Amino acid sequence: MGDVSDTQRPEGEPMTDDQSVGETAAADVPVIDDDTPAADGVGTDEAEQRAAALRAGLADYVLEEDDEALLDDLGEGVDDSAPDGPLPVLAIIGRPNVGKSTLVNRILGRREAVVQDVPGVTRDRVSYPAEWAGRRFMLVDTGGWEHDAAGIHARVAEQAEIAIHMADAIMFVVDATVGPTATDEQVVKLLRRSGKPVVLVANKVDSPRQEADAATLWSLGLGEPWPVSALHGRGSGDVLDAALAVLPEVSAAGTVIPEGGPRRVALLGRPNVGKSSLLNAIAGTQRVVVDEVAGTTRDPVDELVVLGGRPWWLVDTAGIRRRVHQTSGADFYASLRTQAALEKAEVAVVLVDASVTMTEQDTRVIQQVIDSGRALVIAYNKWDLVDEERRDQLDREIERDLVQIQWAPRINVSARTRWHVDRLVRALDTSLASWDTRISTGKLNSFLGELTAANPHPVRGGKQPRILFATQADNRPPRFVLFATGFIEAGYRRFIERRLREEFGFVGTPIEISVRVREKRRR
Repeated sequence: MGDVSDTQRPEGEPMTDDQSVGETAAADVPVIDDDTPAADGVGTDEAEQRAAALRAGLADYVLEEDDEALLDDLGEGVDDSAPDGPLPVLAIIGRPNVGKSTLVNRILGRREAVVQDVPGVTRDRVSYPAEWAGRRFMLVDTGGWEHDAAGIHARVAEQAEIAIHMADAIMFVVDATVGPTATDEQVVKLLRRSGKPVVLVANKVDSPRQEADAATLWSLGLGEPWPVSALHGRGSGDVLDAALAVLPEVSAAGTVIPEGGPRRVALLGRPNVGKSSLLNAIAGTQRVVVDEVAGTTRDPVDELVVLGGRPWWLVDTAGIRRRVHQTSGADFYASLRTQAALEKAEVAVVLVDASVTMTEQDTRVIQQVIDSGRALVIAYNKWDLVDEERRDQLDREIERDLVQIQWAPRINVSARTRWHVDRLVRALDTSLASWDTRISTGKLNSFLGELTAANPHPVRGGKQPRILFATQADNRPPRFVLFATGFIEAGYRRFIERRLREEFGFVGTPIEISVRVREKRRR
């Protein structure tokens, strides 16, 4: 018979702002396997002996091949390897719509950067790890630079200038079919002031007949223009060889990755809730473009920041809209990148605009994090705009819309004023500690033995299913497998999950419980 999986959220009392993240936070991966008494008052040794006896009792039941593999492999599976260190940084610079993001995707070998045949799709500077000819480096995509830009375009140009300052070498991309423009001439002045080595890329040279167009770019005074078709890949290997020739082995501007590697945090939420503002508040600089126009961010932006005295990878993402299939163009691909950024993260901070009524979109984003199996923190932003009446209304909304997600830490912040931003660390630590937690098999079975004895599964159809053995198959998120003599109802699984949270303190992490129904061997 097959497995029955269920991820549930128990009901519980609402937590206040001070109680929402708990009193302590563990820095290491917790493994509940010490000499403290187990759930039924016995010591660890006796609990492990009982678990071993229950495990041996499974020999009387028909087990499948993957059952044996699960029961024999109970390792932690935690990879603590650290990244090597600072990689050289290669920045892609140019005016709007010359094919910078298309070239980035060509170098990466996958469609990572959002691309659309209109100018101004890329707005932030976005870093990607890349490799060519056995050498690893960081590739930085930027928005189009314009000399007389105003509004949001001025902030996009500012991010491009910061990318030039922080790069070790520059790829300057020019549209060969148009030739050098006045804006290109202004970019050349900017690059000369930076003193960085520059590789001139003549893009959109799709055939040998167009190579004469590239020759006109000698007039820019940056040396040989390399004819490339980012769309078709023509000449991309040659220009990469030229870039690596001027790129240093070790970055003079890149950030050293701390020993052990920082945890990855994704900032999620619907458009215009303040994700980019929060990243800027934490980073202490205008790291990403912020504008009143909803949907400013399109590519996920990684930033290494120090928060609470420790390094963290923060990933600013595009706002999640109502339905991915209802979006088009750049917004469609931005939604896909947001989902990919969530899959790479360990914990998600879902921002909710506390100053306005919660929407179905807010709860959908939270559910998306739970479905992905990531640790969760809910941050109510724009708290400086919340009055007493709105607080009462928000409490009712939380009780109504988040009644099944009371286990998630909640904090109130204001990205604009940086109020309570420091409380984010405690919430992140609490959720990640629970996400990492592994319960020993002895304690788990002792706990379930006492629980099922006091609260047995209801009898259905004249039969009462019995839990034979339980094990934690994995953490990150915690996943439990129950071997049983019959189907365990969803309501009873919710009851088990709620009691697991009460007993072992799973705060801020989804819990997955699956049931494997196994029949007794015929004699």
